[in-house]
This record gives sequence, structure tokens and C-alpha cells, in this order.
Amino acid sequence: MQDKKQWDVIVIGGGPAGMMAAGRAGERGRSVLLLEKNKVLGKKLLISGGGRCNLTNNKQSIRTMALQYTGSDQFLMSPFSQFGVRETLDFFNSRGMKTNIEAEGRVFPESNMSQSVLDVLVDYMNSGNVSIKKNTGVTEFSFDKKNKNFVIKTEDDKKLITHSCILATGGTSHPETGSTGDGFVWLERHGHTIVKNDFALVPITIKNDWVKRLAGVTISDVKLTVFQDGKRQDSKKGKLLFTHFGISGPTVLNMSRDIGELLRYGKVTIVLDMFPALDHGMLKANIQSALIKESNRKLKNTLSDFIPTAFVPIILGLTHIDGDTPNHSVRHEERIKLVACVKEMVMDVGGLLGASKAIISSGGISPKDINFKTMESRFVPNLYLVGDILDINRPSGGYSLQLCWTTGFIAGNSAS
Repeated sequence: MQDKKQWDVIVIGGGPAGMMAAGRAGERGRSVLLLEKNKVLGKKLLISGGGRCNLTNNKQSIRTMALQYTGSDQFLMSPFSQFGVRETLDFFNSRGMKTNIEAEGRVFPESNMSQSVLDVLVDYMNSGNVSIKKNTGVTEFSFDKKNKNFVIKTEDDKKLITHSCILATGGTSHPETGSTGDGFVWLERHGHTIVKNDFALVPITIKNDWVKRLAGVTISDVKLTVFQDGKRQDSKKGKLLFTHFGISGPTVLNMSRDIGELLRYGKVTIVLDMFPALDHGMLKANIQSALIKESNRKLKNTLSDFIPTAFVPIILGLTHIDGDTPNHSVRHEERIKLVACVKEMVMDVGGLLGASKAIISSGGISPKDINFKTMESRFVPNLYLVGDILDINRPSGGYSLQLCWTTGFIAGNSAS
């Protein structure tokens, strides 16, 4: 059954990019229909940032922000000059949602709730009279060259006609939220190049049992160095979270894509340095000073002054040192072992977690297929592609959502 109304714009996908696009098109007075396959809008948005939603990163310099998207910065200068970090913060703040800036420039809603972000987007769409159809999957998508419009069929056997279409169907991360790669199938049929889709920001599984015993422990200002065949491959400093399966946290997520690539060629190890600001000699001197200062105290209690308490039995076990030893009885070679251990804790990588744990997926539509001034397809007129459907390298820290806000706004501003 054909819907009698011909829409100006149909947006497929009710994620952050889709909602921003629909809201902006509606704000411009266009008749807009948003189709969402889930029963609720923003399903992935609600779980982002551990439910807190890291909505952007406070890098208000257009060039500095673009350079964070390694290999894609040349495509993003124009989009960020139209709607960048400053405009994003103004957008949410002006609509009553206050924000906080945390470590490494990460921006969160003051409420610490993803729902606050979703509420702003829903209000934005409602103010522009955007029609929303939830629980509505798309079964067919085609472009009628003769009539120059799009024909979209839905699961309830409705045929929808629109002059412009915005695809915000996402990648393949968190498939339970609806990101199942539907858009890639449609776009390949229309001449687009699909870069192999994979998982980019994912936690890492570790084989060593001692790592799993630290589940729930977070440590800051550490250094992680990746090795393969004895050769250093990568190194990053930051925060580390231990889990029941291995390690996670921003630093790990940002290393995961390269680690995944290395695993194709063999064994990978990660070396944890808990004191990157101190070399072996300086750390040894600090420990020695503490041992002398409280010579009758037990070693395990003194170590708790240097490292998280949960780490103490791990370190003692790895070095085979008795924690009940009085400080005055700790031998020289044992002090050397302690320093070496906390400076070089070796973790054997088991692998990467799959799509269900991925923050984003890599791959997607080649940026060369898109006019980034408008987000319009270079192959199909009046077709706009936004958000995670694009093959843009996005680190952890609010960069993925900023890409959604930017591309969504521009597409909604361009669609006629």
C-alpha cells in the first residue's frame, strides 16, 4: 500500500546522526519522516559512555579536531567549519542541557545520563514537526531515476515516496541496537564502494589469570606498550580498566584496531608500566626510601602506598616475594624484582571482543564517494550519508558522536 503523502525528506535510522538530521530538516520547514527499526529511539546512544554519553571532545579548533580522525582529516575540515565542537556545545547548552568537561577533553551531560542527550534530540525533532515511525524496518530501498525520487518499502508493506533520503543506518557494532549493516547492502547496489567493515574500538582479552583477578580495578597515568616478535609496535599513556575478560578503558580502545591487525600475523603482548614518569633507578630509590623510613612495617603494607591494594598480592605472587617480610629484611635482589615487575608487567593478548562489545565499527562507505560540504552521495542525487555508515577512523573520547552531530546537521541542512 502506497502512502499518499510524498515526503520532502525521509531519514532511515533513529540514532544520533539520524535524529540530528531529521531535526535540522524539520527546523527548515521540510516535511520529514524518520524511520526507526527499534521500538525506541537512540538505543545505542543510551548505552554510550557507560550510559553517561560522551557526546563530544572539547577541541574547538577545527583543524585540531579534524586531525584526530587519522587519515580522514582532509574530508572533515569543511564539515567541522559548518558544525563543529563549538556549535555542538551551543546546540545542547542552549536547549537547557548543561555539560561538564572531564579528563582528556571528554564532554558529558551534567546529569551524567545519556537520556538527557536523547531528550534534547527528541524535543528538537518535535519542534520541527518531524513524523516518527518506530518499530518500522525497511525491506527495500531504491531510486527511481525517471521520477527522481526514492521508493522505500517497510515491513508493514507500506511504500513511501520521498524527494530526498538521509541514510543513518550505522555500521555493525552493537547489532542488538539495530546496527546490522543494512545500508551497506543498499548502497553497494547503487555504485558505492564499501570498505570492509570491522570492529574498531573494542576491549581486549588477556590470557594471564592475574589480569582477570583485578576485574573492576582502574588505574590512571599508566603506559601500555605493544610488542610483536620482540619489536615495539605502539605505545600509549592513559587510563586502564581491568575486566573479567582482560582490559578496557579509553587507552585500550584506541589501541585495539592496530592490535587486531597485528594479531593476524602472530602473538601480541602488551607491557604495562605503572610508573611511566619514573625510570627504574628513580623508582628503586623511592621504594628503598619507604622501606628505610618504616623498617619494621610489613612489605605488603608499604607497597599499598605505591600501588592499588588489589595489585599487591598480584605483584608479590609474580615476584615470589613474601609480603609479610619486614621492610628491613627485603633483600636487594627482591627490590630489583619489585621495580622490574611494576615497570614491565607482561600481558599476553588473547584477542578482541566482537561486535556486541564494539564502541564503533571500522569500514563503511568510502569518503571519496561523498561530497562532505553537503554529505550528498556522488552517485545518487539527493541521497545523504551520515554517522557511523562512513569509513572514518574515530578514536574513543567523544569523536564518534561528534561525527554524528556534524554530518547529521549538514545533511539535514542540505536535504531539499
